[in-house]
Amino acid sequence: MSRILMLSWEYPPLLVGGLGRHVHALATSLVAAGHEVTVVTRHAPGALREEYAEGVHIVRAPDDPPEFPVEDGNLVGWTTALNHTLTRAALRAARTGRYDVVHAHDWLVAHAAVTLREHLDLPLVATIHATESGRHQGYLPAAHNRTIDGVERWLAHEANRVIVCSQYMRREVVRLFGVPAERTDVVHNGVDVLRWYARPRAVAAARLRFATPEAPLISFAGRLVYEKGVQHLIAAVPLLRGRHPGLRVVVAGDGPYRPELEAMAGPGVTFAGFLTGHNLTALMGASDCYVVPSIYEPFGMVALEAAAAGTPVAVSRTGGLAEIIEHGVTGVRFAPQDPASLAESVGAVLADRDYARRLARRGRRRVREDFAWPAIAQATVAVYAAAGADGTVTRAAEDVLALARA
Repeated sequence: MSRILMLSWEYPPLLVGGLGRHVHALATSLVAAGHEVTVVTRHAPGALREEYAEGVHIVRAPDDPPEFPVEDGNLVGWTTALNHTLTRAALRAARTGRYDVVHAHDWLVAHAAVTLREHLDLPLVATIHATESGRHQGYLPAAHNRTIDGVERWLAHEANRVIVCSQYMRREVVRLFGVPAERTDVVHNGVDVLRWYARPRAVAAARLRFATPEAPLISFAGRLVYEKGVQHLIAAVPLLRGRHPGLRVVVAGDGPYRPELEAMAGPGVTFAGFLTGHNLTALMGASDCYVVPSIYEPFGMVALEAAAAGTPVAVSRTGGLAEIIEHGVTGVRFAPQDPASLAESVGAVLADRDYARRLARRGRRRVREDFAWPAIAQATVAVYAAAGADGTVTRAAEDVLALARA
């Protein structure tokens, strides 16, 4: 049994992107496997400061006065304050509990993680979900971008082991930060297939809300930022509507790029805002094709979530997406930043219902067989063991994952 002290800047009910959902699923899966997990995170309005939920010990650190509103654009100042309060909350938790490993998720908790590693004399595992350089296609335009890049590099070198979600990310971390490849472990993100099942009545309601019964419906869900590539999906809509009159596109999500995307969108595009829970699964289930047009995507968990919902998936041929979707078998792929290529691949799905059903069936099976959370949790525990052995790997995490899939 491992006793894990996990740090994350988001955790339910406070969710901003996919990281919080990932940490929640990993923590609960580790508990289900017999491990003890404490998650230290920031306070969420209306949530208890400390509680046990689904077997996970959750410690929510209060905001420090004076507050640094992240909305003011002072992200580095806000992160500094966050790490101060996370450190104190974690040290208080350590007074009554013993831990075997600290597990940090991304740069926003780096300073707290390194402080806890040194103060508690514990091995540190860091999951780097994405990099600032990758998000900006190698260009770091402002001082805060360069600061974030520096913190990511520092965290990667301070950690005993680094977890990444794909072979693509492993190559990126090794290249950008100079971390030895043998100290970097690939552990895929996981998906709970049952969670993404939507009841037929909910799917029918979503279909009625967003499209007419006979019109094709395609969808996207995620943060509306440049690197998600929604601009290329919007640019492909006229091409798709030329072949499929009445086609509707639903863009679910929010973010700083939304006003610009709305300005470039033409007929047939609906901005639905941020959808969660049953509303999101129903939209996915109602869609004839789910599109992931990312320019930069370390893994692409949302593609697997859509596949778990039983929807044919079309993804850009970039990053981790190219590893998890096999073209013509579990989904279709298209060239990144290429609206014509996107329209061709999505159009092939819309034009042949039998083909679409085969893609959906095989995609869902792949998620169930290769990305189940129990296997992901087992692989993560193997990394903890390697970190505790001063980095000496007795069995690579990928091997453990392969055994778990067998």
